[in-house]
Amino acid sequence: MVTKTETTTIVTTPKLPDQVQPSVKRWLKHVCYLPASKRYFSKADQLAIADVVQQAEQGHVGEIQVVIEGAMPSRVAYHMDTRLRAEQLFAELGVWDTEYNSGVLLYLNLCEQKVEIVIDRGIQQLTSQQCWDQLCADLLIGLKNKDYRAAVSTAIVEIGKIFNAFDQHPEIAKQNELLDLPIILS
Repeated sequence: MVTKTETTTIVTTPKLPDQVQPSVKRWLKHVCYLPASKRYFSKADQLAIADVVQQAEQGHVGEIQVVIEGAMPSRVAYHMDTRLRAEQLFAELGVWDTEYNSGVLLYLNLCEQKVEIVIDRGIQQLTSQQCWDQLCADLLIGLKNKDYRAAVSTAIVEIGKIFNAFDQHPEIAKQNELLDLPIILS
């Protein structure tokens, strides 16, 4: 079960096997990191991102979930890297549970300055890894230029273009299965 509040907290333990080496260095980095999610993404930024997500989801069955995390909780940071954390959130937030297996999780970890994209099996067959790697690289460039809202918005628009290129279903009455508002984890 996931409990969502103003600053969402994941209260369950990961159901994924540990695939990375425990790291004291990573743990220390996350423990010492000052929360910055709200400093980089104001309420107005979050609403603007939600609008971009809503527009990017039009015309196809794809669903986009944006998660922005300042630092991983200390109990998680020791055992997980950002990739495993993104996979955990993909499962815990139910991004995999869309009707057409068409969910995409866009995960930003501000502490490690990393971006992870986790896609559901319905999309994986239609795209290449190179496409998603390029999208992550472009997003990281925008974040390093301190243009946070524009960088995330551009990435969401690109995800929408990927959906539009492969997944046209105008006959399906689309229901919004995931939140459009980005989830901010402290």
